[in-house]
Amino acid sequence: MGSVGLVPHDDAYCEEIFRLSSMPAVKDALGLPDGTLEDTIRFSQLVREEEKSGTRVPRVILGEQNQLVGLTDLMFIDYSKNSCHIGTWIGQEYWGQGLNEASKVAILKIAFGELGLSRVFAGARTVNIRSQKAQEKLPFISLHVETEFPEEHKALEDKEKQACVLHVFRKEDFDAYLADKENPHMI
Repeated sequence: MGSVGLVPHDDAYCEEIFRLSSMPAVKDALGLPDGTLEDTIRFSQLVREEEKSGTRVPRVILGEQNQLVGLTDLMFIDYSKNSCHIGTWIGQEYWGQGLNEASKVAILKIAFGELGLSRVFAGARTVNIRSQKAQEKLPFISLHVETEFPEEHKALEDKEKQACVLHVFRKEDFDAYLADKENPHMI
């Protein structure tokens, strides 16, 4: 697993966010329209406003050399349900370095530790096989919870306007993962 840091959005990151998210492999996987740097700046300003309102925790993912490698967000934070949704993308040139898992660990520490949530939903469009495969690699995720959480699944598909899969990170599973990482079983 790679090493990452998470920092708040800032206009200084927008040019690199735009460059990485404009690469076809990322843009197409995310279903992004062709955009401009100005669109990226507006997006960054919007997510910062949503963070102030308490509905989102957007973070820039920095790699070991403090270079921007992607974004991760806790979205649709709902304290009455004790849950939210997560979204993450990693720039194509950084794929295969374990940064997805590292960034998930970092943002889930915020979700479960700082925000006190109990569930974080992770969805993917069924056509986005790469995202599904990346989620399936995570040892602390519960896969295919569509029937357990039909309202969350429907809301996701309504938002994406297409078929999606739904997975969930549960606080107890994540805590067990962290405990195991800190105290590996002796054989």
